[in-house]
Formats: sequence, C-alpha cells, structure tokens
Amino acid sequence: MTDTIKGFRDYQGKEAEKQEVIKEIIKSVFQRYGFQPAQTPIIEDRKFVQGDNTNDEAVSDIFKLEDKGKRKLALRYEFTFQLKRLMQNQKTPYKRFQIGPVFRDEPISGNRVRQFTQCDVDVVGSTLKDEAEVLAVANDILNALKIKSIILINNRKLLNEILDDNEIPENKREQVLREIDKYDKLPETELRKNLRSLNAENVLDSLKKGEKYFSQFESYKEVIGLIEYCKLYGVDVKFAPTVIRGLSYYNGTVFEIKTQGIKETITAGGSYIFNKVQCTGISFGIERLSAVTKMIIDLDKILIVSLGEDKKSIQIAQRLRSQGKNVSVFYGKPSKALEYANRYDIKKVIFIGQKEVQKKQLTIKDLVTGKQRTITITRGRFKI
Repeated sequence: MTDTIKGFRDYQGKEAEKQEVIKEIIKSVFQRYGFQPAQTPIIEDRKFVQGDNTNDEAVSDIFKLEDKGKRKLALRYEFTFQLKRLMQNQKTPYKRFQIGPVFRDEPISGNRVRQFTQCDVDVVGSTLKDEAEVLAVANDILNALKIKSIILINNRKLLNEILDDNEIPENKREQVLREIDKYDKLPETELRKNLRSLNAENVLDSLKKGEKYFSQFESYKEVIGLIEYCKLYGVDVKFAPTVIRGLSYYNGTVFEIKTQGIKETITAGGSYIFNKVQCTGISFGIERLSAVTKMIIDLDKILIVSLGEDKKSIQIAQRLRSQGKNVSVFYGKPSKALEYANRYDIKKVIFIGQKEVQKKQLTIKDLVTGKQRTITITRGRFKI
C-alpha cells in the first residue's frame, strides 16, 4: 500500500517548485517588515493545544495522539496558540513569523486538505497601527504573487455592541455569530431560518444597515481608524459587518481576504488577547495561494552534458553554482540528456566535450528557441 492517506498529498516537480518560490516570497516580505523567525514542535500536550476554546471548530478537529507513556498529545492545528509560550519574557512589541506544516482532522472538500503549510505573522503587544501593518504585509505578498484580492475587515467588539442593541442573550451569542459566519456559504433563506430559531433574525437586518447605524457604536471608531491607517500604507480595505472569523479568541479587529475563482478565504486573521496582552496576526496557506496565484514560476535551470569530460563539467558546474545558478550534470548521450532536460523543464543545455575543453569554450543550446551559441570560458564570472 503506497497511496497517501485521505486528505494528505505528495507534491513534486513544478507544483513543489511553485510552493517553494511562494514560501520564499512570503518569508522575504515577513523579514522586510521586521518579523523574527520562530520554530515550534509539531506535537504538543493535548490540553495546551485545545486551550480554552474546545468548542471552536478548528480545535475540535485536532489530530489526537498518545505516546508510549500514555500521555495525551495532539498535532498542532495552527501556530497562534503556541505564542502563549513564545511570548514569555519577550520585549513588546514582539514580532514573530513562522512557516511550517499544521494538521486538521476535518472533512475533505474543495481546496481543503488535512496537512497544509501555514505562514503566520503575529505582533504581541499590538495596536491599531500594527493591525494596519499586518494588512500591508498581506497586501505586499498578494501583489507579489499577482493575486487580485479584496481585504474585508470587521470588529468583534462592534458585533458585541450590535448583539446588545438587538438584545441577544449571552448564552446565544456564540451560536448566533457562528450562523452569521456562514453568510457567504449558505443561501440567505436558510441563514434566516437558522437565526429565526435563535430569535436573532433581526441581527442580520442590522448588519445590512448603512454607516449611520454603525456610527452610533463606540467600536466603529476602531474600524474607521484602521481604514485610515491602511491608507497610509496604500492599502484599500472594505468594512464587511458579516465577517466573523470562527475562532472565539478574537476580541477586536478580524479580517478575511478573498479573490475570484475560489469560494474559500485565501488568508485571514485578527486580534486577540493572550496572557493579558493584546496581539494581532494573519495566516497564509501555501497550498491555497499556489492554487490561485497568476504568477508564472520559471526557474532558470541549466543542464551540463559531459561528453567524456567529467572533470571540466564538474568544474564548470561548481563555478556556475557559486554564482547562484541552478545546475545539474548529466553523464551520457546527448539524446538522452535532451530527454532528461525536457522531463525536468530545463531550458538551457551546455555541452562539454574535448573540442570545448581545447578551445576553452562552452556550447549552449536554448531548448525554447532551438538556438545555439558559443561563449569563451573566462577566469571570472561568465554569463550563461
């Protein structure tokens, strides 16, 4: 049995290369904004993974494990909860980024898989200004990946004020918010039916009202403030009162980013309190970004074909690698070398035989155009 388990996938070839390029772009943007890298264990104590949010859908979908010592463990389902440990004794604002696999034992549908690579930035000790910067990070990444997107923002404190205004009792609020979170997933008739069973249909009507209604609430000032700070970064955001975010630990701004051609949110995040400290962050999934990016991944690969001149071929390969080039060496017939190059999407082939060594020249064939050229081997760097 060599098949992958349901919800898990192998990635190789062009798709794997694409994901690696996306990962490097994300990492470079994170670092440009001053975020520091961190790495955490994949396996944690189950109680730590679950935290105080055992009713959250994502938390309920954790993979449960048990080791030989009968300890109850779980695979991490995200990175944010691990900040509770990382943030200890850190000077704020503490700006952390992390990239790695996370796991969720959830139903498989559409673009959902059970293992995916998550890329997070979080600011511990955050303000509204940090929320704007996090959205600027997201905007830079999506622009680099040529993904046209719309950034939707809301505020959980504002939602609580609206629930107060509609006299929704405390014991029903979490369920009401869960239903509203399905706004773009269910037909409105079905959503209204669900809210009616909670005596909360009027909440949906309230969320459809204009700015005059929202401006009466104190927390709406935070929404306007965030929009203004985002403008300083040249980032357009749109207030969307039906954006909820499923995780219950969010306590302020929440955001979701959408694009055409995919119903799922491509990236999302928000603000929360850990250890009595205000934090904010956003998370990207490599696999989902890979599915929607319009960026063409075209790595400049070179294949050196040794025609009985292995020593010189290796020397040239090492020189090119020292210049940052992606180089492979093939030992065999030219016809087999060209088949190999086509199989692995290598577009430049260098033939090195006795004639090339004697003349101190390289013969370079461009497999896209079919053209062939010759360059002289020099002591310093040489352009291929």
